Amino acid sequence: ALPAAAQSVDYGSLQELFNEPVTTSATGSPQRSTEAPVDMTIISAADIKRSGATDIPTILSRTAGVDILPFAAGASEISVRGYDQARSPRMLVLVNGRQVYLDHFGYTDWHTLPVALEEIRQIELVRGPNSALFGFNAVSGVVNIITYNPKFDAANSATVQAGGLGYASASLVQTYALGGSLHGRLSISADKQDEWSNSNPAILPSQLSNPWATRAALDVVGELAPKTDLRVEASWSNSGQTEMLSSYSYVAHRVQTGSAKATVDADTAFGSIQAQAYVNKLDSLAAPLHYKNTIWVARVQDLLKIGTAHTVRFGLEYRDNKVNTTPVTGGEVGYRVWSPSAMWNWQTSKTVALTAAVRLDSLKLSRTGTFPAGVLVTSNSAWDKSIDKVSANLGAVVALTDADTLRLTAARGVQAPTLVELGSRQVLPTTAPPKGTATLGNPNLQPALVTSYEVAYERELRSLRAHVAVKAFAQTTEDVKSGVSKFQIDIPATATTYPAITYLNIGKSQMKGVELSGAGKFGTGFRWSADTTYVDIKDKPIPGYSPILRLAAFGETSPKYRSNLSVGWTNDRWAADVYVHSVSKFNSYTANQTLEPVAGYTSVAARVGYQTASGLTLALSGQNLLDDGQFQAKSTGLAAERRILLSVSKSW
Repeated sequence: ALPAAAQSVDYGSLQELFNEPVTTSATGSPQRSTEAPVDMTIISAADIKRSGATDIPTILSRTAGVDILPFAAGASEISVRGYDQARSPRMLVLVNGRQVYLDHFGYTDWHTLPVALEEIRQIELVRGPNSALFGFNAVSGVVNIITYNPKFDAANSATVQAGGLGYASASLVQTYALGGSLHGRLSISADKQDEWSNSNPAILPSQLSNPWATRAALDVVGELAPKTDLRVEASWSNSGQTEMLSSYSYVAHRVQTGSAKATVDADTAFGSIQAQAYVNKLDSLAAPLHYKNTIWVARVQDLLKIGTAHTVRFGLEYRDNKVNTTPVTGGEVGYRVWSPSAMWNWQTSKTVALTAAVRLDSLKLSRTGTFPAGVLVTSNSAWDKSIDKVSANLGAVVALTDADTLRLTAARGVQAPTLVELGSRQVLPTTAPPKGTATLGNPNLQPALVTSYEVAYERELRSLRAHVAVKAFAQTTEDVKSGVSKFQIDIPATATTYPAITYLNIGKSQMKGVELSGAGKFGTGFRWSADTTYVDIKDKPIPGYSPILRLAAFGETSPKYRSNLSVGWTNDRWAADVYVHSVSKFNSYTANQTLEPVAGYTSVAARVGYQTASGLTLALSGQNLLDDGQFQAKSTGLAAERRILLSVSKSW
């Protein structure tokens, strides 16, 4: 019920034992992804290296069911099986169990993540709502990033890259040991590039910024006792880029993040106990909006093995989250959340495993400070609200034969309102009331509830050295949260107050779909993978609200199909890979908050690398090789451009 219980486990030894990457994050016990009670794909360090990608969104976009919206050179949004949008708040993103999505908006600024690709052991992509198993905000899916553990892994590398569009980057990862019981890893990285071309006079140069970032992370593990470890992690990032606001307009954006985390893992007579606490700090400036967000998280859990058939996990989490009001200052909005949880995994027989998890999020909202003139609500007591919601996960994994697996899952996830939606945003006109329109948060906004069902059949084709999977799924989102729409006044004006627009719950949305995937090897050193995912989304608003006008037209803005094909070859020295990513037509929002059709597109990327016996790797990679593609609305968006990169790296 808490993220990734076994972060201090030796993943390298487990990978050698299973002969493939394994996960411990779903139940606490080592499992292949096909054995986990969730729909999971594990992207290994070797996959990341061969990808030629410079960022995590590109890596994820080549995974079945993932939707990517690349708005600018340094800004992309990621979702699973539709429902992608600007500043998408539906994904839980973790680095070693610490959330790295930005709490004020609830979205992930991938460019700011304080982790170098070279220090990532694996990325776990979990599809669907998994709040009860993985934690707060996991409704569309979970991206669980696991870095090398300095206690077990000597990950040392230096990498430089340069290429078209002014791209340049460098990273250094160094692992060290201080005596026999203290180990650490330091990583630093930086990159810069030119923004994509702009042929639209409506997008002003002041709205754009050439992306750049600097990052640093420290990871130290000490052995307090033979069965007790203390892991301390700290990170910092500073970046600037063009960002897409939730209102679908471009803005130059500067983001600074800082974090510190301490985790104690102890094997005791009462089970494997983990206690963890961390703080995340954010300074986000997208003029005139300037958010300063601080979140404290503390949690404790106990993982128990009862006999050989039962694994039980109990947990308790506390969250304290606060952000200032902006651009009109003077107030602070926050909430405190207590979250007890429990998980039970039962290996009923050699062929059947059942998992059940439940979590309660008990949220207490509050506001302090002053109110600006011209707003209708002027009492902090309007924020004295409590929200109590239960999330649950059920999974059954059945080994039909030694080559066939059936997985059945049902889940209910909770998407809590963000602090911006709850009242942090206070945008007022410069005119005297009632002339003009204000943009305000809504303390009465309710969480969206996501219910999902999935049936998956997977088969090993050993004679063909291949693995195939067929999945069918259905999902319903109730109390869909809308954006702020300039076409509909939500709070009428009075003689002394402005009319206002805000965030509302506008109905429900239903999605159903199927996914086909396969991967395998052939010949000597050749490999392949292919997948296609189809989704059909129907938005069902309550009377009086239009999903299009409320920036929540997920049926219109989600492509029906997204597909991937990759082919690669490796020998002792060389590696070559080609990636094809295809998306069917869809609609995109413009800065006027209207929809514009986007033609389906296919993009091609490739990498060729050569590694010497001394650990030196030279690689040439390219992105958008077919042409300078246009992935967003042509009249208002930036054009994604072709890029060729040369990479030199040394590992030791």
